[in-house]
Amino acid sequence: MENFFKVKEHGSTVKTEFMAGLTTFMAMAYILMVNAGMFAELGTVSYGAIYIATAVSAVIGTVLIGLLSNLPLAQASGMGLNAYFVYTVCFSLGLSYANALVLVLVDGIIFTLLTVTGLRKKIFDAIPHAVRAAIPAGIGLFIAFVGLQNAKLVVPSASTGVTMASFNLYNGTATWGTVMPLLVTLFGILAIGIMAKRGVKGSVFWGILGSAAIYYVLGLLTVPGFKDGISVTWNIFASFSAFGTEAFGKVFTEGLDFSAFISAHGMESFIIMFITTALAFCMVDMFDTLGTLYGACARGNMLTKEGNVPNMEKAMLADAVATTCGAICGTSTVTTFVESSAGVAEGGRTGLSSMVTALFFLIAMFFAPVAELIPSCATAAALIYVGILMMNCVRELEWTDPETAVPAFMTIAMMPFTYNISYGIALGLISYIVVKLGLGKAKEIKGATWLIAILFALTFFLTH
Repeated sequence: MENFFKVKEHGSTVKTEFMAGLTTFMAMAYILMVNAGMFAELGTVSYGAIYIATAVSAVIGTVLIGLLSNLPLAQASGMGLNAYFVYTVCFSLGLSYANALVLVLVDGIIFTLLTVTGLRKKIFDAIPHAVRAAIPAGIGLFIAFVGLQNAKLVVPSASTGVTMASFNLYNGTATWGTVMPLLVTLFGILAIGIMAKRGVKGSVFWGILGSAAIYYVLGLLTVPGFKDGISVTWNIFASFSAFGTEAFGKVFTEGLDFSAFISAHGMESFIIMFITTALAFCMVDMFDTLGTLYGACARGNMLTKEGNVPNMEKAMLADAVATTCGAICGTSTVTTFVESSAGVAEGGRTGLSSMVTALFFLIAMFFAPVAELIPSCATAAALIYVGILMMNCVRELEWTDPETAVPAFMTIAMMPFTYNISYGIALGLISYIVVKLGLGKAKEIKGATWLIAILFALTFFLTH
């Protein structure tokens, strides 16, 4: 292994690579629980099935990126993309779980073709910097909003749309049974932040486990009838069985039947929806992967003399192939995780650390029953904290310049406010074009930018 990954040549050791791989796993293990809980809301696929699907696709993606690019990175179902899958594509657009998997499969195939042909860079360059830099922040707010709702910290309001949940235990509007989970979520967010600041490895993972422990201790000791609501299947292989029957291969056996959507909205609406939604998946996946590759490699001083990611095309290819495999397994887009930076900071420099991370994901498959005990108030804390981390990109934007600020703000704000990532990208691009035209700078708008914006505009008029 040392010779294959050229560990010494990269200034590392097998021990260092092992610890780096373990650190990366601890930093991103939360995705197993968060992703499973999110997909379980669909009602057509179980927690256990998605837990295994997430783990299998993480193993495949992490092994691929380690072998192909020899980079110390790891992959799994991406945060933001999974929320887009569940809350936008399934709940908002009305597609079934299997239908949505087809869009992920198309994303993976297109991403593979774009990477192999080199067209990926042209599409990436077609997105203006203001919109490109704002996308992660918009997704971060979207994820945080989902987390706040899952925790029931933010609840529906007839007068304002949403409002904060009641903490009032004195006039009958709240009970300790409803307030306790809210406090656990708030504790989890703060605990994760404090641990991260102190440099604790896997702070998000430990934050989830700690919040879950506090939830059960407080619940069992102080909430009447709490134990009656605890239900879990301790059969280790039940999740594997559910994976085989509910998730694996559904993209082929059920996903290609879009008759329900077509009968409700028409063929024209279906075509526009299919193109724009697949495009949104591709763009978010592309920007997420590129940003993570640059960020993680820069942190470890691994960039080339020209400032590029070593073996970037191979890393992108691994990402694309992993997304395709993820769709077949039954989960959302697989992408390189920014938490890989934790392993790089620990000293990981080669794909050997990726193999270690993949090994721990493989082992984690057999702990699905334990993971199923993690309450939503604990995973919600992780969602909110991940949203916080994704806000850092806005610092590079010039907010005093309306030419930059308007499209950037529209991109960021419209994602959580419309509960749709693609709407944020669409309105960001459209506002960018309108501002440029108003300033007499039409020549600065690229042809590909026009094409993408027009496709998104057609979505509003034909499918929304």
